[in-house]
Amino acid sequence: MSESETEQATTQPTPVSSIAPPNAAKDQQWERDVLNRLAFATLNEQRRARRWGIFFKVLLFIYLFSLFFFIKPDLGQQLVGTAEEFSSTKHVALVELQGIIADDSEASADIVISGLRAAFADTNTVGVILRVNSPGGSPVQSGYINDEIKRLREKHPEIPLYAVISDMCASGGYYIAAAADKIYADKASIVGSIGVIMSSFGFVEALQKLGIERRLLTAGEHKAFLDPFSPQKDEDAAHVKTLLNNIHQQFIDVVKKGRGERLKIDENPQLFSGLVWTGEQAVQLGLVDALGSSSFVAREVLKTEKVVDFTAKPNYFEKFAENFGSAMANRLQQSGLFSGKVQ
Repeated sequence: MSESETEQATTQPTPVSSIAPPNAAKDQQWERDVLNRLAFATLNEQRRARRWGIFFKVLLFIYLFSLFFFIKPDLGQQLVGTAEEFSSTKHVALVELQGIIADDSEASADIVISGLRAAFADTNTVGVILRVNSPGGSPVQSGYINDEIKRLREKHPEIPLYAVISDMCASGGYYIAAAADKIYADKASIVGSIGVIMSSFGFVEALQKLGIERRLLTAGEHKAFLDPFSPQKDEDAAHVKTLLNNIHQQFIDVVKKGRGERLKIDENPQLFSGLVWTGEQAVQLGLVDALGSSSFVAREVLKTEKVVDFTAKPNYFEKFAENFGSAMANRLQQSGLFSGKVQ
């Protein structure tokens, strides 16, 4: 090889393809490592967040379980003060009646009657205050409470029972209050509504406009009376009106028996029409005896400022356990464990 050829060979540049692959491979390997680390870091973060979420959910469940089971295992009776404070002293027993009167509410007959029975059974009770704040509700539940008040008053004639109206005592609420020895209210309280109501809707024309056909099958001529998707029949409406009038008369009789000659029926023929009045007007009509609050009745009428709250409260833990047990039983039944199925 000549000198010129040797010099040309030594000075000729090296092809790029001969050195690029090693560097590119290193770059690609580095990028893959970074991506893998980021992916694993994200996955670990998600797992960590999921574990903390589960931890806090379990902690919340334990807290609620402790709250219902350990802190308040028995919500049947709460006292304004400790039991030791009133165990040997005379006091006024307070029973609250709050909200709509219904079988599944805190103003149900079972709950209210439980509080009244405990209040009358206490040997240190000098009087019972039934504090009412209710728009009314079930006439059946109201009748149960009214009957029990009369029974307890006959059994414990030495213990008076006074109804005290706060914001409202209407319809079924007044049905109950009428059984008290006396009724007190604030001058702005809403009192009355001595009547019975039954409401519904009619969707007959709406179905026709929507092109919906009503298919109703019954066994019995009046089984589907007052069906909101069918035209109302005059005889069905008349029958329901008779029922309402009968219940209304029962309501009137209870009020007349409880209030007696204190009612000013002659002065206001609308007394049993379903209208309501203020507490101040109710005193003039004989629906209320005087104006006063619970503390006023305890202090001025019963001559003691010590009040014990005998209001029965629903046991929320028992309801929770019952509902939880029912849900678990349904779940087990669906899984086939109760029916012999194997999945």
